[in-house]
Amino acid sequence: QVQVKESGGGSVQSGGSLRLSCAAPSWLVTFGCMGWSRQAPGKDREAVASIDPYGKIIYEGSVKGRFTISLDKAKDTLYLAMDSLKPEDTAIYSCAANEPVKNFSGDYYCGPLNNWGQGTQVTVSA
Repeated sequence: QVQVKESGGGSVQSGGSLRLSCAAPSWLVTFGCMGWSRQAPGKDREAVASIDPYGKIIYEGSVKGRFTISLDKAKDTLYLAMDSLKPEDTAIYSCAANEPVKNFSGDYYCGPLNNWGQGTQVTVSA
């Protein structure tokens, strides 16, 4: 199982900002399927943002325009910059780094992300 480690969570007021970090294996940061999810108490895990080996980024609807996912390949780290935070963003945020799958044409694609880390708590107060 791939080991990842999240950090950067905390407590902020509504409208504030946080930046989460996820340390991951170098070879997956270089060419892997990486992303963030969150889970609020009593709710299912939901995808937040992801980035594929070719740099394609997908954001969940409610975070578009407020959150930014990025990679620092020199530091083997995935980031999630969160601005204009709302109380409904309160959750445990986890990251994942998965190996891409090669198709018959030789291209790579990402399946559903799994093997999430333990996560870091983000609490946004009104």
